[in-house]
Order: sequence, then C-alpha cells, then structure tokens
Amino acid sequence: VLKLFKLLHRTRQEVFKNDTKALEAARQKINEEFRNNRDEKSEEKINELLKIASDVEVILRTSVIQAVHTDSDKIVLIPRKDVLQDNTPYLDKPTKK
Repeated sequence: VLKLFKLLHRTRQEVFKNDTKALEAARQKINEEFRNNRDEKSEEKINELLKIASDVEVILRTSVIQAVHTDSDKIVLIPRKDVLQDNTPYLDKPTKK
C-alpha cells in the first residue's frame, strides 16, 4: 500500500510538473483517498482499492498531457515520453500478414 502511495505521488509530480495548482489538488486527493480508507479491514475491499489506485496511476502516466496558454488563442502541449505512442496509420482495406 505504501509503495503504491509513493508511486502515485511520484507520478503526480512528473505529470503536473510546474503546475502548482494541479500538484496541490492531486496531492490532496491522493492523501484524502488513502486517509479515508486507512481503517479498511476487508482483504477483498483492500485489493479492489489497490487495483483502482494502480489504474489511476497508469491513466495519469499515459493519458494526461499538460497544456500551457501562450497567447489568448494558442495553447502549447507538453507531452511526456510515456504519453507518446507509435501511430498506426489508418487503412481502408487492411492488408493480410
């Protein structure tokens, strides 16, 4: 549980780098969720909560992209290595392998 808690905070720091509002909001939410469930005794419920936390970490790491307003009508995206994926071109008629 502690390992996952630390992993979520490290991921939060990487994903929301240089965004103090998002860093603080994510910190509070992570701490709140773990604090609300710290007295949980059911092994089944604990495993379910750990699965949810693990899924949240993966989604944060692989799906969230920072955006910065540079002008009134421009936004610059700041992708991380984890977000960038190989693009598979769309084919109307797929070829057989």
